[in-house]
Amino acid sequence: MSISWQSEDRPDPVRIRPLGWVLVLLRGLPLALLVFGGLLVLLTVRLAERPLFGHQRPVTPFITQFVCRNAFRIMGIRYQTRGTLMRQRGPVVANHSSWLDIFALNARKRIYFVSKAEVAGWPGIGWLARATGTVFIERNPKKAREQAELFEQRLQAGHKLLFFPEGTSTDGLRVLRFKTTLFAAFFTDQLRNGLFVQPVSVVYHAPKGAPDRFYGWWGEMDFGPHLLKILAAPRQGGVELIYHPPLKVADFPDRKALAARAEALVRSGHQEALKA
Repeated sequence: MSISWQSEDRPDPVRIRPLGWVLVLLRGLPLALLVFGGLLVLLTVRLAERPLFGHQRPVTPFITQFVCRNAFRIMGIRYQTRGTLMRQRGPVVANHSSWLDIFALNARKRIYFVSKAEVAGWPGIGWLARATGTVFIERNPKKAREQAELFEQRLQAGHKLLFFPEGTSTDGLRVLRFKTTLFAAFFTDQLRNGLFVQPVSVVYHAPKGAPDRFYGWWGEMDFGPHLLKILAAPRQGGVELIYHPPLKVADFPDRKALAARAEALVRSGHQEALKA
């Protein structure tokens, strides 16, 4: 894994005690069966769904949602949400702290992630991302128009696309400044007047006695050890999602103003929840 945000402090070392390895087995085996069994069911259903509905996915998102909700139950991580889901057409934007964000955001709302192209090649995560309809983009200005057309196509189909405007994951204790480039796609003549954006704060509460950044995944941290650390935790913490009121794109003069407002809402919700 190689992403841009780096902490001034080194990641906490992963030390697993004998009881931890027992928990890895007790949680890991059911989790693997759930995730890969769900993936098999999803791919089987998608064989019929794709030729019949194309970009539309009337069935498979419910499979993803079922898997993600139950993944937290198996891991023992408390899951809670606040706020109302957006009914209007448009994307969702959230802060990014961990690979667990994928499960957390899918568990409540049927969404489709927008991710950098490199993720498609990551073992495990890449397979799941492709199967669940993730939109992969390249950080190449020459591809900007092509990608905007792809976003428009998916949004017109009624998909709730999920963007991480920070462009990287963090230790879960902060919200970075939102990059504005992807917000430009919402201001096309075809989309602007009927599109809304819902900001979401994703907040992790560490297990009692663990570092506050326990669930954060950043820098050069590898997925495998991080997963084992979480599965081995005798006590688990929780994840909280805060859905903020949707923002109407037409109410903002440009992408920078919209990104700044979404960032402010996500940051304030994140900070208040951490303090609480």
